Amino acid sequence: MPLKVAIIGRPNVGKSTLFNRLAGKKLAIVHDKPGVTRDRKEAEARLNDLRLTIIDTAGYEYSNEDNLEARMWEQTQKAINEADVCLFLYDARAGLQPYDEHFADILRRSHKPVVLLANKCEGKQQEDSRFEAYKLGLGEPIPFSAEHGLGMLDLYEALKEHYPSEAEEKQSSSGNESQTSETAESEEEFDETRPIRVAIVGRPNVGKSTLVNALLKDERMLTGPEAGVTRDAITSDWEWKGRKFQLVDTAGLRKQSKVSDSLEKMSAASSRYAVNMAQVVVLVLDADAVLDKQDLTIASRVLEEGRALIIAVNKWDIADKKEAIERLKYRLRTSLTQVEGIPTVTVSALKREGLDKLMAAVVKIYTRWNSRVPTAPLNKWFADVTSDYPPPLGKNKRRIKLRYITQAKIRPPSFFIFSSNPEGLPESYLRYLTNSLRDTFDFGGVPIRITVRKTGNPYAEKD
Repeated sequence: MPLKVAIIGRPNVGKSTLFNRLAGKKLAIVHDKPGVTRDRKEAEARLNDLRLTIIDTAGYEYSNEDNLEARMWEQTQKAINEADVCLFLYDARAGLQPYDEHFADILRRSHKPVVLLANKCEGKQQEDSRFEAYKLGLGEPIPFSAEHGLGMLDLYEALKEHYPSEAEEKQSSSGNESQTSETAESEEEFDETRPIRVAIVGRPNVGKSTLVNALLKDERMLTGPEAGVTRDAITSDWEWKGRKFQLVDTAGLRKQSKVSDSLEKMSAASSRYAVNMAQVVVLVLDADAVLDKQDLTIASRVLEEGRALIIAVNKWDIADKKEAIERLKYRLRTSLTQVEGIPTVTVSALKREGLDKLMAAVVKIYTRWNSRVPTAPLNKWFADVTSDYPPPLGKNKRRIKLRYITQAKIRPPSFFIFSSNPEGLPESYLRYLTNSLRDTFDFGGVPIRITVRKTGNPYAEKD
């Protein structure tokens, strides 16, 4: 089993920079502004031959009130409790601060092994703060630079002392398959044993994090009345009725014209990346403002990326149901015409109502998104549909002959039509074929891609 390592420290000491360094990619948002990280974020990592599960945490901000800082600290405490080892970072340039000493006392009382890292220690001028750190009682501070990768060998040696022995590693890992990489798997065949990656997206304060917590039955994500609590995309492994999932909570997406803060731009980029890497996207709407302009923008972007889309109307327990349903049907009919049959589910994340219906819809549309149409039914459909409504004359006034169709790939279902005159085929006829294909083979709610290609000339000279 991987060694679970929590990265702990006060705000702005470089925890997320170290997290990204160990993960080998920029998974966590890094910004000069203190307190960027709020939720705890996990990732698999390797340090030479050590397998790690690393946890990025919020900086310690003491508060005895029921506010955002107190909820952030609760998430950090959970990370400490779950960890096998804690990496305690302090800023060697700034020297020890009162919060560092308070944090060190908390870690000592946790009785968890602690590795002390004197971060931002690129030069000899930080030597004094290194010697000062001995008073924390956490052992020898390792001179380190998360930004430049200095001190990684010393960190490896420190973590290796707490790593399971080879015998324990073999025993715990027997029968387990290696984790899949974070890809969209667009070219691989359908495999029901692999986790379904589900991104939860929407505008700020519609209840995305509350929905994830309701599904997990755990206060995994920070929630609250404040808009924009979530800043980073947080992935949680989960299982529902024997099926594995990766739930990705994302930051709220506002209109691009209203986003000027660099931190919010980074949060929005993280959410868009989560959509690109997802297989199914759940667009969460507020029942009192169903499918406004920003919701439609998000939905269109999801469909353009070729992802399966589900609409979850949240806060249904307090909604004007009749008005919300009528508005939703009207907006789907008039504004999302590129994909018909998008599944819509009404839920109350706060009361945990409608969650099974939502997950059943996720599994169903994921199966559709992975569907491959057998050759014989596909050819029969193509012959019937082109016979009932032959293609019109092309723009060059030439008759368009559609030879045959083949499914090129899944995720999303993509097809090639071979024609003698592909350039002249009108978009309206392609929409006709797409809608007929969706109705005939039950592709409701799934984007379909059809590409028309030119057939080769059999009488052309061969090399």
